[in-house]
Amino acid sequence: MLIEIKDLRKKYIMGDIEVEALRGVNLNIQQNEFVSIMGPSGSGKSTLMNILGCLDNPSSGQYIFDSVDVSLLNDDELSEIRNQKIGFIFQTFNLLPKLSALQNVELPLIYAGYDKHERREIAREALDKMGLSSRADHKPNELSGGQRQRVAIARALATKPGIILADEPTGNLDSKTGNEIMALFRELNEEGNTIILITHEPEIAEYADRAIIIKDGLIISDKPTSGNTAEVLSENSLTS
Repeated sequence: MLIEIKDLRKKYIMGDIEVEALRGVNLNIQQNEFVSIMGPSGSGKSTLMNILGCLDNPSSGQYIFDSVDVSLLNDDELSEIRNQKIGFIFQTFNLLPKLSALQNVELPLIYAGYDKHERREIAREALDKMGLSSRADHKPNELSGGQRQRVAIARALATKPGIILADEPTGNLDSKTGNEIMALFRELNEEGNTIILITHEPEIAEYADRAIIIKDGLIISDKPTSGNTAEVLSENSLTS
């Protein structure tokens, strides 16, 4: 088992009010799975994503990732896991505008301690895999939205992470480009990458093999995708 989550809870204090963002989440994810997590604003999916990505700690419960109880780690230990075992892909791409595509892909390799020659070679291979060899020296503002997201995917793959965590990766793309990016995620999963996709779009969730729906801090549905995700969302009024 790659990920085990047991009775995960997260509380925030906002002035005099205590907000329970997660209210006892239980979840298992196997190696090489492709999982989508859906839910409306305020459902707890962003909080769950932050904990899965080692960006935050739960208030209680367990998060076991690759046999390590992440919920017990300090900030430095969480940072090490983020750098070495998790590849992040964001809706806004999060590329540094003054760096070339190649230099952006190299960034996590610098933090991981690779020497200049080795990280340059790995970054070029990652861009080549994304079909962007000819764009390696281009800066983000010289690339299309789809190309920028491919650079972000190359960056996420560079350190060969245990999981790829994609947060609304098609949110800033048109439908055609979004479908191309999702087809790429399917290919990456078929090559053995574990992918956790956060989305609010049922049609995007259907690219995964399994769709998890979260509402009011609890998982209300966890099923293989088979065209029924939109129906479940409608039944639970999650589209509002």
